[in-house]
Amino acid sequence: MSVLWSCGDMRVLDYGQPGGRPVLFVPSLINRGYILDLMPGRSMLRHLAAQGLRPLLLEWGWPGEDERRLDVGGYVQARLEPALADIADQCGQPVTVAGYCMGGLLALAAAQRRPDLVRALVLLATPWDFGAASPEAIRTLSRLLAPHAGMMALTGTLPIDALQTAFAAVDPASIIRKFRDFGALPQEDPRTALYVAMEDWLSDGVPLAAPVAIDCVRDWYGANLPMQGAWQVGGTEIQPQRLSLPTLVVVPARDRIVPPGSALPLAGLIPGATLLQVAGGHVGMVAGPRAEGLLWTPLTAWLQQHA
Repeated sequence: MSVLWSCGDMRVLDYGQPGGRPVLFVPSLINRGYILDLMPGRSMLRHLAAQGLRPLLLEWGWPGEDERRLDVGGYVQARLEPALADIADQCGQPVTVAGYCMGGLLALAAAQRRPDLVRALVLLATPWDFGAASPEAIRTLSRLLAPHAGMMALTGTLPIDALQTAFAAVDPASIIRKFRDFGALPQEDPRTALYVAMEDWLSDGVPLAAPVAIDCVRDWYGANLPMQGAWQVGGTEIQPQRLSLPTLVVVPARDRIVPPGSALPLAGLIPGATLLQVAGGHVGMVAGPRAEGLLWTPLTAWLQQHA
């Protein structure tokens, strides 16, 4: 694994071999991308590389002084698009972009703005209709910024602890359930090591640049600008119906982070999009015990055909 591109703490890691069709995975700005390369036997990226593709992973890293000035559109224009341009130049061809969760919104915006750089698009559990979130989630997130205004002004970021607390507050009982279930697992059970790896990843988040946090709470969960067709990046209205490239929309049926009702509209809005509904959860579909059958195999087949 080598570093193909970098800017500040941001890196693009190359999991494949030169000559393979490049597929750039764009994770959320909140969680680190290595959930896609979690542990031996639980790595979607290494699985794809073994099938002859060239997976690339964008790790956003810790927001430095420059990143703390960027809003969501700034991350698209000043970070993702330059990375795409450089990777396409190095590879000598356009890049397939696969956005995961919040990363899917950034990937979609970049694909619409720079179609010359993008061969195909994959949207994994990507929210679009933020009005489909549960009332509890919307209420919790609407109250997220005010208690941390001083910290945001001082550090330029929304702390990761604030984000994790907000997510836990949406369904507090789920925390009790998962630790109860974990306690029932034998130590030698392979699921035990996987559970610990997932929990370590969940605890290893990064803070959000303050302008990004404001955009997410005010423009997405508050005004639902993407679904209204009014979300803009650099003066461009991001409208999925304007895309004209092969697109796969993956919607996990048991997703509590991005409800299916939030992600499904993209499959109807993007002309000719392929919809893959997965009988799994937000994280389980990419790294869980059944991930290979649920997602890795059909994703590989689609990428081999369209990437």
